[in-house]
Amino acid sequence: MNAALEALWRPGSVSAITVTASRTYDVIIGQDLLKDTGACVRRLSRAQTAVLVSDDQVHALYGQAVADSLAKEGIRVLSYVFPHGEEAKSAQTLFSLLEFMAEHGVTRTDLILALGGGVTGDLAGFAASIYLRGMSFIQLPTTLLAAVDSSVGGKTAVNLTAGKNLAGSFHQPLLVLCDTNTLASLPEQEFACGMAEVIKYGVLSDPELFRLVETQDAKNHLTQVIGRCVAIKRDLVQKDEFDTGSRQLLNLGHTLAHAVEKCSHFSVSHGAAVAIGLAAVARCAYAAGLTRESISERLENVLVRYGLPISCDFSNEQLCQVILTDKKRSGQSIHLAIPRQIGDTFLYTMDVDRLEEFYSHRCR
Repeated sequence: MNAALEALWRPGSVSAITVTASRTYDVIIGQDLLKDTGACVRRLSRAQTAVLVSDDQVHALYGQAVADSLAKEGIRVLSYVFPHGEEAKSAQTLFSLLEFMAEHGVTRTDLILALGGGVTGDLAGFAASIYLRGMSFIQLPTTLLAAVDSSVGGKTAVNLTAGKNLAGSFHQPLLVLCDTNTLASLPEQEFACGMAEVIKYGVLSDPELFRLVETQDAKNHLTQVIGRCVAIKRDLVQKDEFDTGSRQLLNLGHTLAHAVEKCSHFSVSHGAAVAIGLAAVARCAYAAGLTRESISERLENVLVRYGLPISCDFSNEQLCQVILTDKKRSGQSIHLAIPRQIGDTFLYTMDVDRLEEFYSHRCR
């Protein structure tokens, strides 16, 4: 942990994971951490102003607590609140935020705080990466999905009409402060969305994590579950920060998932779409002879256990048409993450003209 932060918490009261990328930063996991936001900012930054970015639902729950902690440290707080939902992850909201910061005289030495889930983190992080050619930001994830995945690794983006996350940048945060108390307010459906990413990490490279969520209630092991997911992502980010090689393993289940989201006009949540994508790629990879062992039964059972879907009604033609616009495509080929078995995933390059045949096995 950064030495400047160590004095803030009792030894053993938090879990800290250090990510070493183009910027080295800590992911701090523990209870009741939002009240320490101001103290963290003061120790890590010269910021005089903090732009607190959150959606209307999250701001109503936690915005005041974060603002109070910043004000206590003499930091001016500017709150930018936008309507909740994937539709807000757009160029329009991005430029509205940029204009807001410019109108209020925000400088490069100031700071953005992303308080919320993946939409907020991606939007605020992208704004931080391009405002005045780059400023610092801190991630304050309040959903399980953001805690285990989107808040770590520096990917920021907004959606375009053609598809999800098509405009973005790599911009590592200054800190990720994960207050597990915020997860208690999540609706069951939102918690399930985060579990799709947790299950993904188990399939990707951690059979013990998969077994834990398969046999026990993940809610009783949140610090352990979040920490393990973050550690897996850290290892891949440190090897391949800019997503040109092994980091693409993190896209397990996401190729089809992004297409499901787009085809549903984002009425299917990201987590539910990832669950559908995971189930599909496991079935299809086995049917195509890319793996010797079928993991579908175990995988589908654990997805259903956490209230997640394993199929959708969109046609292969609809889905593959969207996939062809995906950023994972390179010319006439696309890179797919394929689960060889629970805890072992590899990258496979497929010709795009084989996509419909491959995904034809996604339904039972």
